[in-house]
Amino acid sequence: MAWPRLSQRGPLLSRFSHHHVVVFLLTFFSYSLLHASRKTFSNVKVSISKQWTPSAENTSYELPEEIWSSNYLFPSAEEATLFLGTLDTIFLFSYAVGLFISGIVGDRLNLRWVLSFGMCSSAVVVFVFGTLTEWLRLYSTALYCCLWIANGLLQSTGWPCVVAVMGNWFGKAGRGVIFGLWSACASVGNILGACLASSVLQYGYEYAFLVTAAVQFAGGIIIFFGLLVSPEEIGLPGIEVEANPEEDSHRPLMSGADSEDEYEPNYSIQEGSTHQAAQAKAISFQQACCLPGVIPYSLAYACLKLVNYSFFFWLPFYLSNNFGWKEAEADKLSIWYDVGGIIGGTLQGFISDVLQKRSPVLALSLLLAIGSLVGYSHSPNDKSINVLLMTITGFFIGGPSNMISSAISADLGRQELVQGSSEALATVTGIVDGTGSIGAAVGQYLVSLIQDHLGWMWVFYFFILMLTPFTAHLHILMADEKLVSGHGAPAPSESGDVASS
Repeated sequence: MAWPRLSQRGPLLSRFSHHHVVVFLLTFFSYSLLHASRKTFSNVKVSISKQWTPSAENTSYELPEEIWSSNYLFPSAEEATLFLGTLDTIFLFSYAVGLFISGIVGDRLNLRWVLSFGMCSSAVVVFVFGTLTEWLRLYSTALYCCLWIANGLLQSTGWPCVVAVMGNWFGKAGRGVIFGLWSACASVGNILGACLASSVLQYGYEYAFLVTAAVQFAGGIIIFFGLLVSPEEIGLPGIEVEANPEEDSHRPLMSGADSEDEYEPNYSIQEGSTHQAAQAKAISFQQACCLPGVIPYSLAYACLKLVNYSFFFWLPFYLSNNFGWKEAEADKLSIWYDVGGIIGGTLQGFISDVLQKRSPVLALSLLLAIGSLVGYSHSPNDKSINVLLMTITGFFIGGPSNMISSAISADLGRQELVQGSSEALATVTGIVDGTGSIGAAVGQYLVSLIQDHLGWMWVFYFFILMLTPFTAHLHILMADEKLVSGHGAPAPSESGDVASS
């Protein structure tokens, strides 16, 4: 049974030093700040749309007529909304491309340098995009697109680096609940971004960008001087070294086996005599793609992240546009979707630890997510009911999204096939999250297109359609869990092909 096996691992807290706590908090808040700056853009879409579309009905800004006529971008709010969706798509495509690159770079350079550089440089781009252009009255679609492409590339350094650092410090025991709690960093960042934006929005949307950019830049400086990327930096043993080979702590938590006797780690990316050399060598992109579970989970995550990020980018706009609620009020109410995601990721991660399986938890959650989408699409114009349905939807969509992007990515990057190479986790994380971001990028443009031509109800039909194939193909992911546990799975060779030991 899973409960006794879990209890034999001993109290998790007794294994952690204050260094683990510091690493947990620094990586948590570094990615929270990156997400806060992203969330700012979605929180001020209504204000930006008004600024870009001067009209007789627009009384939000008392500016001279000559300024309106010389600086407006679009003749109608519909065209402005479509361009906002295009910016979301541009950001996510560049973010996706950057994730594939950042994962490889992160496995070859110091993770602290890469993460700090990404945070600081992204903060500068956000400041120029949202604040400096407004102060200078410089409105240009080409400039906005170029800046948002750069922001996507720079922000992509965050997730592979923080997941790799967490994977270096925290082993397989309890990974589901630890990473489930830690993966709430994105949702906390969304909440932080919504609070910061709504608090200064009355002064102008440019100040929302200014505040989040300043906080993110300061966070990047702290990361550069304070983050330890691995226990070895201060002379502590790595997680593979301190694990007892007699226990099943080497066993990946994605295992589909029910008995201890089935577990036979016969393969590794390098043979015994070259074990030490392999530890210093990062695996190639092609090798990482050949690892069991990487491609199926990446493709499945593309569908799920499309839906999750659509809520991330469009929920405040939907509440304001569909129900007529004030923008600042819609920003605050949208926080409850992230609250549901925090609870869902933590609870579902704990359950998957107990069951020693991830896919069954994902399957049940996503089946219920389809029902929650149907319920939320029919939410009445009542804030209390809307918040309740929003939280439930976040629980069943945000929770699985957090688990795939963190705990499952760590499982895939530290499975038995790569136990001889500690430099695989960032690459694998970049592949999973990068593929997911490609799906999300396509989705953001489709959301604006569908909403403009068919209305919000068809947007929800689109979300349900995206989750249906994900749920239908979970049996493939369950099969891959057995491969990840090392049951007869051949290791990727140096050429990237699959070869047995």
